[in-house]
Amino acid sequence: MDARTWDERYAATDQAWSSEPNAFVVSLTEGLVPGTAIDLGTGEGRNARWLAQQGWHATAVDFSAVAIDRARSAPGAEQIHWQIADLSTYEPGQQFDLVLLAYLHLPPPLTKPVLRRAASWVAPTGRLVVVSHAVRNATEGVGGPPDPAVLHNEALLRDIATGLTIERLDEVERDTAQGTAIDVVLRARRDD
Repeated sequence: MDARTWDERYAATDQAWSSEPNAFVVSLTEGLVPGTAIDLGTGEGRNARWLAQQGWHATAVDFSAVAIDRARSAPGAEQIHWQIADLSTYEPGQQFDLVLLAYLHLPPPLTKPVLRRAASWVAPTGRLVVVSHAVRNATEGVGGPPDPAVLHNEALLRDIATGLTIERLDEVERDTAQGTAIDVVLRARRDD
């Protein structure tokens, strides 16, 4: 999908996703000392707003101008640095104490390069947090992209976390109104 497709998707509804932060984002960032954070593929900004409420200095990036405009108008949005950018070419020009990717599913040729670049933006002692629909979700779960080629598994996330210390990496089940969704989560630390 391209930015225009996502602009249309966001424009077709008042709110595409929940306004609450993702539960895995909350649990994977609990106990971390707030610093600088970047939320890649932020959509309407729910996780970035929650991070800012926890004291993080948040940057939120998405290629949908409609999503970013909507995010900018939400309460608490003034605390966040919002950017419209294509993550296949985006360079933040700095490292962050937290690099977050929540449900960022890209075409297969872009997946590893974008995720590896994002991992390189983790500052010393910082964390990389990834929450994704698992490959198994396409056949055994509900929600998310139906194409397993864009979904993630533990092997992919282990590969992109090369050079980081993995603190958590596993598949998790999430109950939804439509049934059980299967996600994969990663939290990794840069030691140097």
